[in-house]
Amino acid sequence: MSDSSYCPDCKRSTEVVFDHSAGDTVCSECGLVLESHSIDETSEWRTFANESGDNDPNRVGGPSNPLLSDSGLTTMISKTKGSGGDSLPSGLGRWQSRGSAADRNLLHAFNVIATMADRLGLVNTIKDRANEIYKKVEDQKPLRGRNQDAILAACLYIACRQEDKPRTVKEICSVANGATKKEIGRAKEYIVKQLELEMGQSMEMGTIHAGDFLKRFCSHLSMSKQAVKAAEETVQKSEELDIRRSPISLAAAIIYIITQLSEEKKAVKDISLVTGVAEGTVRNVYKDLYPHLSKIIPNSYANEEDIKNLVGP
Repeated sequence: MSDSSYCPDCKRSTEVVFDHSAGDTVCSECGLVLESHSIDETSEWRTFANESGDNDPNRVGGPSNPLLSDSGLTTMISKTKGSGGDSLPSGLGRWQSRGSAADRNLLHAFNVIATMADRLGLVNTIKDRANEIYKKVEDQKPLRGRNQDAILAACLYIACRQEDKPRTVKEICSVANGATKKEIGRAKEYIVKQLELEMGQSMEMGTIHAGDFLKRFCSHLSMSKQAVKAAEETVQKSEELDIRRSPISLAAAIIYIITQLSEEKKAVKDISLVTGVAEGTVRNVYKDLYPHLSKIIPNSYANEEDIKNLVGP
């Protein structure tokens, strides 16, 4: 491969030759090394699996994982074509089987957590936190006999809370391979108890607010931007009130109120389906908020006459 570059000896631009083995750039006319030990940043599409039909050009594995005993850098010996039989020779088989069963179980758990997180659109920091939580619980006390799917889902739920990106138990349950909300709730309590015993202090779970869920709920209900903005302002003002309800229930009730003040009315049943809050709970929180509606609903969205025309609880 040749190109042109300025040669100080020839005092003009000359063709140069790249010596990839040495990393040198050499003038083709006088032989002066213009640059040495340069790094070739282009892809090296060379296949190292010469004895098989595998043409995968990758020459490195995945990143190291400090949660595994060998940091995830285990070498796997594959059986090549033409060797006969379905297994490795006895010597290699014994060497291969030395891999830690505990690490294999951890990798499976981490893969399940990653799959759930991907389905919920969660970032890698949440996946990593969930992996750390699971590893701590697994190290402290074996989880044999417990619902593994519920344990993994609970780890992801706790990680979301700790990373200030909370998800409802219903949302976690929707990707939890059959684990029920009750099972995930029990698993969460078990994990928190075990980690608190290990730390000797209460476990920080992160504070949740109605606003943490609002945009996602509104998106699932296909609400307009104007309605979403009004709901956000209403949630902010409602936090000044002494309404002792869960943030998820509060978000659901406010969405119901805002939609009733627009042409995009949503039934309580639809809101309950999206938020996971029981229809009766939505109505009860609406009843608690009703006396304060004129204070918390923005005037730009609805006037007092519109609020008075709302159906009473």
